[in-house]
Amino acid sequence: MGMGEEAMTGTLYGLGVGPGDPELLTLKAHRILKACPVVAYPAPDTGESFARSIVAEFLSPYQVEIPIVVPMRTERFPAAEVYDKAADEIAAQLDAGRDVAVLCEGDPFFYGSFMYVFERLGGRYSTEIVPGVSSIMASAAAAKRPLAARNDVLTVLPGPLDDDELQARIMISDAVAIMKVGRHLPRIRALIARLGLTGAAAYCERVSLGEEKIVPLESLGAETAPYFSMILIYRGGEEWIRTLAAGGASDAA
Repeated sequence: MGMGEEAMTGTLYGLGVGPGDPELLTLKAHRILKACPVVAYPAPDTGESFARSIVAEFLSPYQVEIPIVVPMRTERFPAAEVYDKAADEIAAQLDAGRDVAVLCEGDPFFYGSFMYVFERLGGRYSTEIVPGVSSIMASAAAAKRPLAARNDVLTVLPGPLDDDELQARIMISDAVAIMKVGRHLPRIRALIARLGLTGAAAYCERVSLGEEKIVPLESLGAETAPYFSMILIYRGGEEWIRTLAAGGASDAA
C-alpha cells in the first residue's frame, strides 16, 4: 500500500469505557467517541450491549453502529468466526477512510474484548488504544479498601481457575483480586474459608452502577453472583490495611 493510500484509511480506536458509570469515561475516550463516524461494540445475542449502554448518552444518530454479536454460550470464548466477521466489517469502514471506535468495558487490554479485534486489524491500520478504568480499581475505590501498598504483590485471578491453582497463587500473594466470580461463587467462598481469609475479603458486584453491592464476604447471603462480580483479599505487609480489611467493607448496595 502506498503512502497516499495509507493516508486515506481510517484510524482504529480501542476505547476503554470503564466499569459502568458514564462519568468514569476518560475525557480522551469521550472526545474520540464523539468524533468517530463509526462505533463498534460487543453485544449479546439477546439484550443490549453493556459497553454501548455506558456511552449511550454520548452517541449520535448519525454514527454508524457495528454490533459484534457474541452468543452467550458456555463453549470456548471468543468464537473466532465472530471476530473474523466483525474485523471484515470494521476493515471495510477503515478502507473507506472512516475512523472506527471500538468500545470495550473496563480497559481494552485488560481481559478486554477489543484485543481480538486488535489481533486481526492492529497490524494493518493506524491504531490507538485509550485505556479505561478497570473494574479492579473501581472496586477498591468503592469499597474504600487500598488494593496494595509499598512492596505488596498484587495478583489478579480469574474465578474459573481450579481450586489448586487459586490456592497456590493466593498463598504467595499479598493482595488478590478474583475476577469473573459469577457461578463459581460457592466454590471460591469455600476455598477462601479453608484458607482462613474470609475476614480479609470483600465482595463487589456491579461496581459503579445503580445496583452496586459491596459487602464483607463473610456477611454475603447470596449463593449466586453475576458475571460482573469480584472478591478482593488483602493479607499484605501494611497492618492498617489488614485491619481495615478485617473490619469489613462498607455496604454501598
